[in-house]
Amino acid sequence: MELFNNIVLGFSTAMSPENLMYGFLGVFLGTMIGVLPGLGPVATISILLPITFTLQPEAALIMLAGIYYGAAYGGSTTAILVNLPGESSSVVTAIDGNQMARRGKAGLALATAALSSFIAGTLATILIAVMAPALAEVALQFGPADYFSLMLFGLIAAVILANGSVVKAIGMIMLGVLLGTMGTDVSTGAQRFTFGVAEFGDGLDFAVIAMGMFGLGETISNLSRKESQSDVMGEVRGLWPTWKEIKSFLAPALRGTALGSCLGMLPGGGPVLASFSAYALEKKISRKPGEFGKGAIEGVAGPEAANNAAAQTAFIPMLTLGLPSSAVMALMIGALMMQGIAPGPQLLNSNAELFWGLIASMWIGNAMLVILNLPLIGIWVKLLSVPYRLLYPAILLICCIGVYSLNASALDVIVATFFGFMGYVFVRLRCEPAPLLLGFILGPMIEENLRRALLISHGSPTVFFDRSISLTFLILSVLLLAIMIAPAIRTKREIAFQEEA
Repeated sequence: MELFNNIVLGFSTAMSPENLMYGFLGVFLGTMIGVLPGLGPVATISILLPITFTLQPEAALIMLAGIYYGAAYGGSTTAILVNLPGESSSVVTAIDGNQMARRGKAGLALATAALSSFIAGTLATILIAVMAPALAEVALQFGPADYFSLMLFGLIAAVILANGSVVKAIGMIMLGVLLGTMGTDVSTGAQRFTFGVAEFGDGLDFAVIAMGMFGLGETISNLSRKESQSDVMGEVRGLWPTWKEIKSFLAPALRGTALGSCLGMLPGGGPVLASFSAYALEKKISRKPGEFGKGAIEGVAGPEAANNAAAQTAFIPMLTLGLPSSAVMALMIGALMMQGIAPGPQLLNSNAELFWGLIASMWIGNAMLVILNLPLIGIWVKLLSVPYRLLYPAILLICCIGVYSLNASALDVIVATFFGFMGYVFVRLRCEPAPLLLGFILGPMIEENLRRALLISHGSPTVFFDRSISLTFLILSVLLLAIMIAPAIRTKREIAFQEEA
């Protein structure tokens, strides 16, 4: 009964005219950036962070969440029609989706992708509604030592699951932790890494780093890539599948939903890992594995369901534990903090309207996305004809205006430009920037909980081993490192990321 009352509260929040408008704006922008190759939800959310200052917390989070899972929908459209994935999570969809389109089944492929995503989004939202309150209750039992071990586990998992070299991922996380500790130490009053600049005494602004690293950095990086032109298909027919066709992709969609829901909650996981894993699973259990790569409907349904489910269940650890499982979730935490809201187990009690309003908005947003994706396919594909060289000046201008509007500081623009250049350098060096953002968010939290735990134990490190929750996460961290050292696992990881690239 309590769950029903909470859902009613959520819908009353999400159905307000303002929140409905921003929810629609979010899924619309998400679909659009999912269609456009190169931009991505991380860069877009980074660019739009300053706008959230002027919004109510509920509207801000609903819009940003819509951008995130909307991009997972939109990327499949161009992947199927023109073999040009708008999102990295849609790379797998292009394998069989485009082959279906070439065989005259573009409508079926698009309908499969849209309906599988809708099924996954609906079921994943139910999972959030059921699991999140229970997890929040458990999290209320966490002490400082438990939070330290949990966040350490999150960073180790992010290192292992990050794209590319493990050594580079560790380096990026450590750099993020160092940047997060920049400023005045609240315990001692000492200045750390300020380089004598008084403005750095309060530390670096999260939005400045995010907009520089992803907004400016991604834009500069995209300019160095050769623009690809693809032949856009003509009119697409048969957008509504028959019952027989629905039955053929229903089971893969459910399996993809289950797999994606689990992987979405893991630090460093997310839609990309979920879509690749779902494709591998479907190919493994299929009676006709030879059809994969030639237009197998399971190769579209499974990955599309998995990436959408992962995009939504990533909110569970972010909302209940304050633990970001991806760069996008780190941005979400940053947006909440700029609103003066601390994500974690207290969020459910202190901001019930925000928590349940976000969950209800996911149901509404998924319905909006089905309506947006199928009838407006022609419009989305035509966006590909806009050269990127015409888009980037507007993106750069929006980034600079957004950064300056944060504190009316020219120094912030200079800092964002520096991080934009560094973001480009990291991309060229094949250092994934996302772990840096996770380190920046989690670094100060780890330091704070480490100090609290040691103060409580009078400096004894045994406090991390005496508590069962803390000990469990430490054991899991060691196991993850041991698995990573195993040569067979390391080889499979490298092959998986090479296939993704």
